[in-house]
Amino acid sequence: MYSAPNLHTPIHRPYDDYADRPAEMLLQKGSGTVNEDVLLRDGNLFGVFDGATSLANDNLPPGTTGGLLAARIAAHAFRTGGSDLYRSADLANRQINVATRELGITDNERHLLWSTSAAVVRIEENHADYCQIGDSLILLVMDNGRYRLLTHETDHDLETLMLWKNLPCSSGLGIGTELAEQIKKVRLQMNRSYGTLNGEAVALDFLNCGRVALDGVAAILLFTDGLFLPKENPEDASDWSRFVACYQQGGLQEICDHVRALQQDDPFCRVYPRFKLHDDIAAIAINLHD
Repeated sequence: MYSAPNLHTPIHRPYDDYADRPAEMLLQKGSGTVNEDVLLRDGNLFGVFDGATSLANDNLPPGTTGGLLAARIAAHAFRTGGSDLYRSADLANRQINVATRELGITDNERHLLWSTSAAVVRIEENHADYCQIGDSLILLVMDNGRYRLLTHETDHDLETLMLWKNLPCSSGLGIGTELAEQIKKVRLQMNRSYGTLNGEAVALDFLNCGRVALDGVAAILLFTDGLFLPKENPEDASDWSRFVACYQQGGLQEICDHVRALQQDDPFCRVYPRFKLHDDIAAIAINLHD
């Protein structure tokens, strides 16, 4: 039986000006039984990870899923992997591969591979290094009130959500049952049409890593897709201006409260097509000004 690594032993010597800087951190379980999102804070290293809900959880400890374990493994790898975030992502991916192989999951069962998205930054004196994959995102809030997404938003669930939106609700079944084969089809597109850390070497081709100057940046937001504003039409562009306005009004909690309120009024996930009432949320806001 796989045992997840300890996530609580920092080893980095962080840039001192950011090691103790306050950061707003938000971790909330959604309407599922297990929170598969993970937060990472180790000095000047920050990260969020969103494990994908497992399509099979055989031989795992109670209260654990493959998605959660993948997210924990990734967080641990970034914590212990050194200063190069690309190398840390590679380490995370290889460790996920080892863990799934131990349970006998093979390339012939790709839809069962443990997987996680990731959004990680390491802040230095005048820049931030970042590494991102999947639908966990990094957004810069600028001093002038504008914003910048460091990487493109993914929409690999668009087809599924459009099918759900247009599917008659007469059966009373949930999306996981009604569209099980469609969900499996999308899962098989991991590291084919969208990226995720799931142990496959090709995952590294989907990494978005780089360095960004912090001149004019007021805050850095890292967040999983549970914090995305709900959309009535999955084909519509996300309203990041509204997202940033919520943050400026009351921080991450303001965004979360807004998202949860809209979802609570749509218990059958039909007005705002999605997979469950509330998704897990992991988010960090780093204020760069005193």
